[in-house]
Amino acid sequence: MILAGYDYAWLVVLFIVLFFAVRIAVGIWAGSKVQNNEDYVVAGRRLPIHMAAASIMATWFAAETLMGASETAYDYGFSGVIFDPFGASVCLFLSGLFFVRLMRRAKYLTIVDFFERRYNKAMIVFTVIAECLTYFSWTAAQIVAGGAIVEGLFGINPVWGMVIIITVVAGYTMMGGMMADTLLDFFQMFLTAGGITLVFFFMLKAVGGFPGLIEGASTTYVAEPFRLIPAAGEGYLGYTGLTGWMYWLAAWMSIGLGSVATQDLMQRSMAARNQATSVYGSYGAGILYLFFGIMSPLIGIMVYKLSPGLEDTSYLLVSAAMTHLPAILTAIFIAALTSALMSTSDSSLLAGASAVTENLIPLITGKKMEGKKALWATRIMVLVNAAVGLSIALWAQTIYELSVVAWTLLLVGLFVPFAFGMYWKRANSWGAVAAFVGGFTVWILATIFFFNTGIGGQSTALVCEYTADMGAYSEGWWCGFWDAVYIASFVAFLAALLLMIVVSLATQKISPPRKLVDYYGEPLDPSLKLNLGLLPIKDAFRKLKEGEKETT
Repeated sequence: MILAGYDYAWLVVLFIVLFFAVRIAVGIWAGSKVQNNEDYVVAGRRLPIHMAAASIMATWFAAETLMGASETAYDYGFSGVIFDPFGASVCLFLSGLFFVRLMRRAKYLTIVDFFERRYNKAMIVFTVIAECLTYFSWTAAQIVAGGAIVEGLFGINPVWGMVIIITVVAGYTMMGGMMADTLLDFFQMFLTAGGITLVFFFMLKAVGGFPGLIEGASTTYVAEPFRLIPAAGEGYLGYTGLTGWMYWLAAWMSIGLGSVATQDLMQRSMAARNQATSVYGSYGAGILYLFFGIMSPLIGIMVYKLSPGLEDTSYLLVSAAMTHLPAILTAIFIAALTSALMSTSDSSLLAGASAVTENLIPLITGKKMEGKKALWATRIMVLVNAAVGLSIALWAQTIYELSVVAWTLLLVGLFVPFAFGMYWKRANSWGAVAAFVGGFTVWILATIFFFNTGIGGQSTALVCEYTADMGAYSEGWWCGFWDAVYIASFVAFLAALLLMIVVSLATQKISPPRKLVDYYGEPLDPSLKLNLGLLPIKDAFRKLKEGEKETT
């Protein structure tokens, strides 16, 4: 129990309760403003630049991100956190450059709207399944992290922490939808970013400033903690040669590309008031994410310098705050970490619910829901998603693995059909289905291969020191399996890319490509000139300043 013996534990509890109360109150208020499903799902498409950027950042800048990054960097330095924050920042820049402007022009409510209008019914089903599985896993990861934080702070059974957190999140999300999410995200971003900044500079002072941070820096397993490219002798996280490079590339791509085709990210772009807000909101979120996100691994490296050889680093960031920050700031920061889980969870719940209501149910029933009926169907699905996420969390009780599943699902299945469907006119339904099914199939087969055999005898089971005793698998087996999942995702991505091109070209006559259209069926020009996120700065800032809103 982290707070055991801490004189100001009561202050931490007070702020956590206060933050919970604020979220519920905002949910009730936002719920009174919601009139229809467009208000609920994309906030009426009226988010300004500061709200759009803050919401994107806060959604991804979760507690498990901050705590996990500092813990991992303590052992592996920057090489251990390529996935997040570096890969996540790349995703936000790529989204702003290539995708959000077109999505905003199309006036979609969900990312599934794109697959529905570009491909066939099979891709609707596949996309909804992939998105829901992603958000079930991601929600479960937040719930598990919340339970772990509650247990670590107060010594309470983590199950109770999971139940409390998901109940509060589901309650205010069900009531307020996207408007509640974005208002709370804006508030949350300042608390979390401000807290991590304070911890960073207090720690920096403790190690002697930037010269003290850089000079003689090291970690548990890596001698050069600021290295991003695998060292020739060390490889990447124990893997050398081609296997090491595939692992390294997969770490960048799993979230750097996989998260591009996500409902929560595109939902905020579609909720922006105009194209300029969508584009520069994504860029702004990327800059903020990289700036504040890099502080957490730097804190981990500094803690190693001050206290090498720690056996338990699970709450390294919290301990650093308690050691170096004044009591009031510590209480606010810890409460903000707990609250940050909710900023991620609410987005995840809403994203999955909107995909089911807007796309899957109409496909099954043959009729699109409108008005209050659609609104309440989405609200009910929020509760269903919360229940499923809690069930997975109680069963799995793991954070890292659930996050891996969430983003690699989209990398191997949806990114290729999404990107090619936007910019390649010859992309067709058969090619998209082949890429999706083939990507998943190769992913499974490649996982088995890398776990059992590997390249050059470098099986992940052996690298992770696989041992088995009387049929019971050890932690080494668990490590080997998830490393194999990661490495295999790179191979699966290449397979999906190849299948998309080959099958699309081979089936042009039997499956003519469908034109790219907007939400209302009007044709869209997919040219880079119209869709690239390089809007003239002068024009863009005029729109941002004037608050120009596109009509729908």
